[in-house]
Amino acid sequence: GLGLLIFPTATKSLRRMWAFQSVLLLSIVMIFSINLSIQQINSSSVYQYVWSWIINNDFSLEFGYLIDPLTSIMSILITTVGILVLIYSDNYMSHDHGYLRFFAYMSFFSTSMLGLVTSSNLIQIYIFWELVGMCSYLLIGFWFTRPVAAKACQKAFVTNRVGDFGLLLGILGFYWVTGSFEFRDLFQILNNLISNNEVNFLFVTLCAVLLFAGAIAKSAQFPLHVWLPDAMEGPTPISALIHAATMVAAGIFLVARLMPLFIVIPHIMNFISLIGIITVFLGATLALAQKDIKRGLAYSTMSQLGYMMLALGMGSYRSALFHLITHAYSKALLFLGSGSVIHSMETLVGYCPKKSQNMVLMGGLTKHVPITKNSFLLGTLSLCGIPPLACFWSKDEILND
Repeated sequence: GLGLLIFPTATKSLRRMWAFQSVLLLSIVMIFSINLSIQQINSSSVYQYVWSWIINNDFSLEFGYLIDPLTSIMSILITTVGILVLIYSDNYMSHDHGYLRFFAYMSFFSTSMLGLVTSSNLIQIYIFWELVGMCSYLLIGFWFTRPVAAKACQKAFVTNRVGDFGLLLGILGFYWVTGSFEFRDLFQILNNLISNNEVNFLFVTLCAVLLFAGAIAKSAQFPLHVWLPDAMEGPTPISALIHAATMVAAGIFLVARLMPLFIVIPHIMNFISLIGIITVFLGATLALAQKDIKRGLAYSTMSQLGYMMLALGMGSYRSALFHLITHAYSKALLFLGSGSVIHSMETLVGYCPKKSQNMVLMGGLTKHVPITKNSFLLGTLSLCGIPPLACFWSKDEILND
């Protein structure tokens, strides 16, 4: 009998231990990535370490990691936002039955994302790309007993599969042309082929568009943006992680990583900018018509990702990444703030998401949740690009270019 009485409290504290472990391990990774960044700033060298798996006469499958400025800055972003979201979720999810499952998925998600940014070749990127897609499927459908969430995660998964199929075809196409999966060899061989005019331009352009299709699906660009608002069915910390820092940044990261490839191929840069421009307008317009607080934030994310695509399409790699980083922190702040607001609403209007997330019913944040009000206001101003906040500088860079 005593065991039965002690059991719930004991399991609760044991569960808490797992959260601590996740945060601790991610913090160690964060320290490593900050250290790497400092080394990159001081020496600006690129480390690449590769070990071969399968070797025969004409094919070798190599795995390894590539550490350059892009990787180091992305890993800092993923780990810092990941830690903040994990700390927030510890309290947010404390009453949920799926607490342990949640932390397992979250840690797996961060791991696959870190694997994606440190990849040294296209095959490795594809493997981690699929893992990130799978994690997002599991996380969006976290409350799978709710039919809406079950539908939403299937929709996200299928929409992303469309892009992933394009990505795979593009990778195989470039392998066929150049005979290499490694980034640096690939860029070099393709440059030589194009300068000597030994390549079918139509085929190469098609492969580049297919590679870009993967980025379109992951970064919720028009026309594969339909999964993003439905992805809001997951718990709020997941929305913050997927739609602020990690999953939607994967598409931008891919385009940035393959920048030397896209630059030498005719017309593809214009196509990237065009998709970016359409998404900026579409996302912002759709966001204006939303009543659900999380959906409004999702569409605004889509619009900001369009900005980054536009910057990449103009060839201003630096300002796109700058905007990616400033936007990730302000958007994570807004999503976590919206979670706090929804929690406060639930005590008043009940636990129905249609009511607790409805912006029409909200108001008087100053009276009820003063701290959330201040942080939310700061995040909103930053997102609007009001100086002296972070997003002002990055948007200014993009508009300058």
